[in-house]
This record gives sequence, structure tokens and C-alpha cells, in this order.
Amino acid sequence: MDKNKGYTTARMLIDGKLVESSDGGWLESIDPADETPLGRAPSGSAADVAAAVDAAGRAQPAWAALPVAERVEYIRKLAAGITQRAEEFARIEVLDTGNTIGPMRKDVTTAVDRMLFYCGLAYEIKGETFPGTTPNLHFTQRVPYGIVGRIIPFNHPIGFAASRLAPALITGNSIVIKPSEQSPLSAGLLGELCADLLPAGVVNIVTGGRETGEALVRHPRVKRIAFIGSAASGMAIQRAAAETSIKHVTLELGGKNPMVVFPDADLDKAADAAVQGMNFGWQGQSCGSTSRLLLHDSIHDDMLERVLTRIRRIKVGHPLDPSVKMGPMNSRGQYEKTLSYIRLGQEEGARLVLGGGRPQGEQFARGFWVEPTVFTGVDMSMRLARDEIFGPVLSVLRWRDPEEAVLMANAVDYGLTAAVWTRDLDSALRMAQRIDAGYIWVNGVGTHFRGVPYGGLKNSGIGREEGLEEMLSYTEIKVINILVK
Repeated sequence: MDKNKGYTTARMLIDGKLVESSDGGWLESIDPADETPLGRAPSGSAADVAAAVDAAGRAQPAWAALPVAERVEYIRKLAAGITQRAEEFARIEVLDTGNTIGPMRKDVTTAVDRMLFYCGLAYEIKGETFPGTTPNLHFTQRVPYGIVGRIIPFNHPIGFAASRLAPALITGNSIVIKPSEQSPLSAGLLGELCADLLPAGVVNIVTGGRETGEALVRHPRVKRIAFIGSAASGMAIQRAAAETSIKHVTLELGGKNPMVVFPDADLDKAADAAVQGMNFGWQGQSCGSTSRLLLHDSIHDDMLERVLTRIRRIKVGHPLDPSVKMGPMNSRGQYEKTLSYIRLGQEEGARLVLGGGRPQGEQFARGFWVEPTVFTGVDMSMRLARDEIFGPVLSVLRWRDPEEAVLMANAVDYGLTAAVWTRDLDSALRMAQRIDAGYIWVNGVGTHFRGVPYGGLKNSGIGREEGLEEMLSYTEIKVINILVK
């Protein structure tokens, strides 16, 4: 397929200017489909992070002093600018991440929808009054932290960068965004729009690797950090943040999410959901993927065959092809990690029933390609069942009674999402109440609903996003007491 991809050179955004790294460093981005050069972005240094924080600090007081309606209008203009360049964003994201074009187009439109949703929530940022202790009046105000740091993962670059800056800005903060070094190119487009549409310094974007992110987390003037990524990285961020100042840190981390299917479920719909929940359009590289399929013993074989039939139909190919449903892994690191877990699963005694290698064909000779992969005979003693692989690998497990299913569902360190499939409401509610997860679907999977808080329990994170809770998390509560004479 002729991609006509060219070569993209992105710039960082600091104090309203599109700039290169102060020390001349660059991140090289390659196309995961064929390992050819795709573009580059600056490798921001600690000095660049400091400059971005300084710019954010200078801009924030005037930004917070604006009426909320004016801040909202700026966000609406930015959302309109993203919409005008939606296909450009989607295309560069496909090439940079390996994710397929359909989901990436949806990522852009979803980001805009969330930005506008937060605009509508702006007037919910309000305080409370409390019963007076005569002759006193007590009330609270919600005030911005000041400078916010936001670290973006590789799988939804513009989707998270654009939508997550909205609540931070609407509440009166300025922000420094650090995109993933594995997919940094769309951040250059976002920087161009912010430079044109927003006051200088309100949004700053610093690309770079782990050192860049650590400099942002450790900066003592950044009082609020938000991160989406792996549990290991989340723990590292908590440690680093605590070493320089007291910060409010929220984390949306990984998952090893179960989908529990009861014998009375609609098996065709459940099989569709099992495939949908694996997020093959992202190659399984999504925190909420239901990568553990827990099937009741009486329907195991029937349900398994339905799922395998559907997965065999998944077309793997170049992600810019609209008919393709799965592209390459994002990076060599993700590719090698996934293959290592496939080998480990076989060594542990699980049965590889589908995939497990590189697809056949000349177009797959280079690049980070892994077939959709399914293991059966998996039990909770295996790392295949406990570790987040973040790849297109589905583990199928058997259960015989609901108590066993609950124990299996909860026998991991994660608790992000879960899905329960049954026609019996009592069974559904009992299971949903007992599974340790922050977001549980009943007879559904994968869908995020506008305004519904999203986040995890256990090592899947702390804090909630996508609703009013996220907006409020960018504010602190100030109490004022007035003596009334």
C-alpha cells in the first residue's frame, strides 16, 4: 500500500513558540509496519522542562483571572481546530502508533467530544456553604493548583493529550504535557494549534524520553501530576514526585481484565464482545482490554469456537487500509515483550490454539507484527494469566461455580475493568459487586460513556477521569470564614 508518508519533523511548544531541544537532541520515530524512518521530535532536556514550567508559571495567573466563559471559549476554539485537522491527526497517529485508521479517527472525534463535554461542566466548579457558628459565615472555593504536569501514553496520543488538557485549563491551571517518546509526532500538530489559538505559556508540550518525564514529575513548582501508563511507571512517578514537594498525583494504569461468561449468556453476543474487548484495533495495547476470558465449564468449548471463528476473520495488514482490523505492535520493545509471553505461556503448559507468531506474507517480513493469539488451558498459577502483556494475546480459563469465578477474577494485582455476561440480574449484580475493578460492564464491554468516571482499583491506579471527578481533581479547596458583626 502506498502510504505517501513523507518525513515529519515535530517541534515542542514552550511559551507560545515552536522550538527544538536546547541541547539539540532528537527522538527518531519509525513506522512500526516496516521499520522505515517516519519522523523525529525533539528530545527535551531538564532545561527545556524548566523553561516550560517557567512559562506556565508566568501565564497561569492571567489565565486563572479570566472569566470561566472566556477560558471555555478558548477550549472550544481549540476543539474546532482539531476537528478541522482531524484526518491529518488520525493519519499521523496511525503511522506513528501502528493502530488502525478507524479507531484513530474515532480517537480524534472522541477527544473533541470530551473537550466540549468539559466545557459544559465548567459551571459545576463551585464551592459550598456550611451551617454558621454565629456570628460566622463559612464557605469554600475551588481554586486551581497552578501548574499541572500531564504524561501521555503511546496508544492514544492525541486522544489523551487533547481531551485531558481541557479540565486542567478550564479550572484555571496552566499545563506542561509530556507525550510518549514512542509516538510523539501528533504532539507537534497539537502544539501548532495551541500556539495559534491559546495565550502563550498556557499549554506547553515537551517531547522526550524517561528523563524528560522524570524532570517534569520532580519539578517542585508542578503541584499536580496526572499519568496514564503502566503500573511500574506509576509507582516510579509516585516515588519521584514525593522526593521534591507535596503533589497531587493521579494514575490510570494497566489491567489484566476479566470477562466472565455465565452459561445463560447470549453466546453470539458474548463472543462478539470478547473480540471487541480485546481491542485488536490497538493490537491489544489498551489498558482496559479484557484479556482474560473466563468461561463456565458447560459452555467452554462452544463459546471458545465462536470466539476463534471471529478472531480468524480479523484482517491484519497496513493500518491505513480501512478494511484492516489489526496493525503492527507499536515498538520493538512491545513486540519482543509480547513474543516472550507467548513463549512463556507455552512453557507454562497453556495450549496455543491460534496465532502466536508473525503473519505470513511479504508485507509482514519487516515491522513489529504479531498474529491475534489465543491460549486455552490457562490457570491462575501462570504468569500468562496474571501479568499485563499489552498485546493481542487472549487467555481463556474455565470456571465451575461463581465463587471460583470471583476468586479467579480477583487473583491479580490489577483492578481496572471487568465484564460480566449473564441474563440473570441477581447473578450479574452479585458478581459485579464482588469483582475488584473500578469499571464493570454487564452484558457489554469496552464502551466508555460520557461523564461516567473511569479508573481502577489496586495497582490499576488512583483517581478517576472522564467525568466531573476529573474536573474537580484539578482544583484545591480553600475555606473562608467571615465574622459577621
